[in-house]
Amino acid sequence: MLTGDNPIKIPQDDVLGRNANAQNFARHVLAFDLTEGVVVGVLGPWGSGKTSFINLARNEFEQAGVSIFDFNPWMFSGAAQLVESFFVELAAQLKIRRDLAEIGKDFEAYSEIFSGLGWLPVVGTWSERIRGVTKIGGKFLQRRKGGIGGRRRKLEKALSSLDRPIVVVLDDIDRLETSEIRDVFKLVRLTANFPNIIYIVAFDRDRVEKALDEQGLPGRYYLEKILQEAIDLPVVPSHVLHQQITSALNNALDDIENTGPFDKQVWPDVFVEIIRPLVQNMRNVRRYAATIHGAVISLEGKIALADLLALEAIRMFLPDVFKLLHGAIEGLTADSDSASDSHSDPDYLKAQVNGLIKVAGDHSRVVESMIKRLFPAGRRYIGGSFYDSSFKKEWFRERRVAHEDILQLYLERIANENLQAVMGAEAAWQRIANRDTFDEYLRSIDSSKLQDVIASLEMFGEQFTAEHVVPGTIVLLNLLPLPERQRGMFDLTPRVTVLRVVSRLLKSLNDPTSIEKAVRQILPELESLSSKLALIGMVGYQKGVGDKLVSKKIALEFEKAWREEVRSASVDDLADEHELLWVFLYTKQTTDPSESPLKIDNSSKLTLALLRAARGETLSQAVGNRTVQRAPRLAWNELIEIYGDEAKLKERIESLKVAKLDGADEFLKLADKYLDGYRHVGSQ
Repeated sequence: MLTGDNPIKIPQDDVLGRNANAQNFARHVLAFDLTEGVVVGVLGPWGSGKTSFINLARNEFEQAGVSIFDFNPWMFSGAAQLVESFFVELAAQLKIRRDLAEIGKDFEAYSEIFSGLGWLPVVGTWSERIRGVTKIGGKFLQRRKGGIGGRRRKLEKALSSLDRPIVVVLDDIDRLETSEIRDVFKLVRLTANFPNIIYIVAFDRDRVEKALDEQGLPGRYYLEKILQEAIDLPVVPSHVLHQQITSALNNALDDIENTGPFDKQVWPDVFVEIIRPLVQNMRNVRRYAATIHGAVISLEGKIALADLLALEAIRMFLPDVFKLLHGAIEGLTADSDSASDSHSDPDYLKAQVNGLIKVAGDHSRVVESMIKRLFPAGRRYIGGSFYDSSFKKEWFRERRVAHEDILQLYLERIANENLQAVMGAEAAWQRIANRDTFDEYLRSIDSSKLQDVIASLEMFGEQFTAEHVVPGTIVLLNLLPLPERQRGMFDLTPRVTVLRVVSRLLKSLNDPTSIEKAVRQILPELESLSSKLALIGMVGYQKGVGDKLVSKKIALEFEKAWREEVRSASVDDLADEHELLWVFLYTKQTTDPSESPLKIDNSSKLTLALLRAARGETLSQAVGNRTVQRAPRLAWNELIEIYGDEAKLKERIESLKVAKLDGADEFLKLADKYLDGYRHVGSQ
C-alpha cells in the first residue's frame, strides 16, 4: 500500500526506530517546571521526520492524560491576524473538551482584547517591537474591559489550577516566508510564560536562524532566549535509507503486472549514482515511491524499468534538468556513426548535453551519471565512448531511453509511428511460433500499419530459431498481397518487406538440409502460386533473386513442380492470383523443352486479371521538388511476351471489350493508349 507524502502516526509505522526516543522526549518535557510554561523545539531539515516524531510523542503525552492542540500558522498572515487567531483557535479547541471548557472560555475572553486591535504600528527591529509592544499596547488595552493585565491574570490563575499541562504544537514553521517566521516567534515569545502550557515548535534550524538574523545579532541568539529545550533529529543512517528506498519501490511495484524489462546489471549503478543521491530523507522516499507507482502504470511496461526509475528521480528532485530533457533528445540519443571524435558533431548537440549538467548545479555529478548510464550515445560529449547506429536496435529492443523513440515516449506519453510499429512487431514476435495466433494477430492490425509492423520484425531477426521458421513463413507469405498504400520514391514495396523477413527466418536455420525440409512443409500450406514462387525463388539460384539456400538440384525440382501446378490451375484460381503476370512470365521463361508449353486460356476473366496484375505506377520526382509525380502504367512488354506477340494481346483485349466485365473499363482505357503507341518512361 502506498503511503504518499504523509507523516506516520502510530509506532507500528516507525521504520527508523525513533519511537523510543519520542517517548523519552515526551517524558522529559513533562518533567519540566511548568509554572511559567516551556518552549521546546524539534529541529531537523525538511523531510527529516519532525512531524512523525511529534506524532510518536503524542502517544506518550496522551497516555499521561495531557491534552494536545495543533495550531497551523500557514492559515494566517501577519502578526495581527496571527495573534488574534491563535487565541481564538486555541479557545475553540479547549471549549469542546469538557474538562477544559472553562479554560477555553478564559482564553476566549483574553482573545477579545486582540480583536480589531491590529498589530501596533511600531518601528525598529522585530526584537525591539517585542520588547516595546507590551508597554505601548498596554496603555491602549487598559481602556478595554479591565485591561489586558486583569484578563491575563485570570487566565494564568485558571491555567495554574490544572493538574495536567496543555501541549500546543506549531509545526512546519520553516515553510513560512521570512516575515511570517518572525511573526510566529513573536507570538511564541509573547505567550510563552503561561503556566502549564508547553509549546512544541518544529522547524529547520538553519532556515529559521536565517529568518531571525538581524544586523549584528544572529538569529541563534533569539532562539536560545525562546527555547528551553531543543532536540535535533538524528540523520537517517545511509544503510537504513537505502533499505527504505528499496522497500518502498518494491511496495510501489508489487501490484503492477507489467513493470517493463528490468536489467539487473544496469540497476545497481543507476541506483547508487542517480537515485540514491537525490532521495535524501523519508519524505523523499514516500513521494518518490508514490510517483513511481503512477508512472509505471501509465507506461504499461513499454520502458526499461531501471531507466524509468532514474528519470522519475530526475523529474522529481531536479525539475530544472528534467525541463531541458525534451530539448536535448538529439544530443542524448544521436549515434556517432562514422565520426572519429566529438568535433565532427554539430556544436549544438554538445551544448544540449552540457546544458543539462550546467543547470544541475550541485548535482552535476548525478546528471553526468545519468548521461553515462542511460544515454550511451551522449557520453562522447563528456569524455566517454562512441556508439554508432549498430547499437540502436539493441536499445530499442530492450526499451532503453537511449533510443530516441523510447525517450520521446517517456517524455510525451505518446508512442510515435515508428515506436508503435516496433511494439506491434514485438507482440507479433511473441506469437510467431504459433501459426494460428500469429496469423490472427497480424490480421487484426490496421491495414495502414501492417507493413510497418512486419518490417519491424527484422529487428528480432537475431532471435529467430527453428520453431519460428515454418509457422512464421506460412503466415507471412499468405498475407500477400499486403494492402497498398501511397509510398515515396525509395520506400520498399509491401512484397519486398514481407520477403525480407521470410529470408531472415529461413537463413536462421543455417543448413541447406534443414531449409529444404522446412520448404517442403511450407509449400503445401501456401494459398497462392505467387507466394509459392516467392519462396522457391528465394531459396533457389535465379539471378538477383535467389539466395542459394538449398542445393541446385532441389531448387530445380521445386521450380518444375511449381510450373506443373501453374499449367494445371483452373481459370478461376489463376484469376485470383495477385501476381498473375509474374506467375505466367516466370513459367514461360523457365519452362524446360521437355515440359508442356504454357497455354493462356482465352477467357476474358483471365485477360482482365492479367491486365490488372500488369498495372502499376510510374513514380518521378523533379530535381529540387519534393512532390512525387504518379502516373498509371502497364507492363506492356511483359504482356506481349506472355501472349507471344502484340497482335494476340490485342485480340484478347478486344474480346474483353465485348465481354463488358465489371471493372474492366479502367484497364481497357489504359491498354488502348499502349495499342496507340504510348510507352511509359520511368520506373515503378
